[in-house]
Amino acid sequence: MTSEHNLKPVAFILKGYPRLSETFIAQEIEALERRGLDIRIISLRHPTDRAVHPVHRRIKAPVTYLPEYLYREPRRVWRAWRTVRRWPGYPGARRLWLADLRRDPSPNRIRRFGQALVLAAELDGAVKHLHAHFLHTPASVARYTAHLTGLPWSCSAHAKDIWTTPAWEKREKLAEAIWLTTCSRAALDHLAALAPLANARDKVALVYHGIDLSQFPPPAAPASKRDGGDRSDPVRLLSVGRAVEKKGYDDLLAALAQLPPALHWRLDHIGGGVLAAELARQARRAGIDGRITWHGAQPQDAVLAAYGRSDIFVLASRVAKDGDRDGLPNVLMEAQSQALPCLATKVSAIPELITHGDTGILVAAGDRAALRDALAE
Repeated sequence: MTSEHNLKPVAFILKGYPRLSETFIAQEIEALERRGLDIRIISLRHPTDRAVHPVHRRIKAPVTYLPEYLYREPRRVWRAWRTVRRWPGYPGARRLWLADLRRDPSPNRIRRFGQALVLAAELDGAVKHLHAHFLHTPASVARYTAHLTGLPWSCSAHAKDIWTTPAWEKREKLAEAIWLTTCSRAALDHLAALAPLANARDKVALVYHGIDLSQFPPPAAPASKRDGGDRSDPVRLLSVGRAVEKKGYDDLLAALAQLPPALHWRLDHIGGGVLAAELARQARRAGIDGRITWHGAQPQDAVLAAYGRSDIFVLASRVAKDGDRDGLPNVLMEAQSQALPCLATKVSAIPELITHGDTGILVAAGDRAALRDALAE
């Protein structure tokens, strides 16, 4: 986009806002606001986290919440349909949605079109561009809205949205979006191969996530000398990530349970997630629950403090059964900024950040014995 276009309001379409697990999006929005971009946040879901990060408080963009479930706001959806059904773009948008619905006959697909109707009807006329964070649901809403309104749209693709979206849908979205960024070389190669051949490299760009070093200053204290030999002063392990399959926490717990009894350690886990209760049960069965503290989702200042208390950062990511996987986890960059040795797995873009034996230790994903041995070392 031209610099003149950048001064015009842009609607950022997010799956949920604010979210503790998506600091990279909030940091991007704040940085763009500092550069003068007028952003309007459109959220498909209401927040579920009780706390927010400091960066969320600094963001000035107004937030509009679309109907999370259409049946809860039928009048709003009805009014939107009455408004846009006579627009020139409506017949084409409807045909597009019906073609998608035939291939994906799901309630979520219906909800996406209903949300697009509401967004198109209620969108501030000053907005001249739509930008979706994530290639799955937010990009669908952006795409349908673009057809309804005639506005251009773009997308930032990250991790799960890339690897769990069907190939046909990725191809069609890549053909229509005016540009797309992604945060890893692995994802770039995958998406560029699906983009229209004539402009694959021009349309898909690699933009690594950054971290705000004013929020993550270099640690003041020297590195800890704890080595696991002192029962009264155990090594402090830290992992930050959602308790979901792709984060491999069951592998980490199994590896920890196999460590030699002479090594003394404690693990702090920060993050919510659907598997939290099952992981706690696994730790109890393995007899290591007394060494683990499950903190749940935490705001950024609490995460930063945890980095400062810890000796080693560990993340045992893997590819989930549905193909979901990490992109480039920001928590690894944050941990490195705090001088924490990082132990991670050779998944997705992690080897793009960590050079084994130089800037961290990498083991094969799912290899619990290798993870155990690397922890012990």
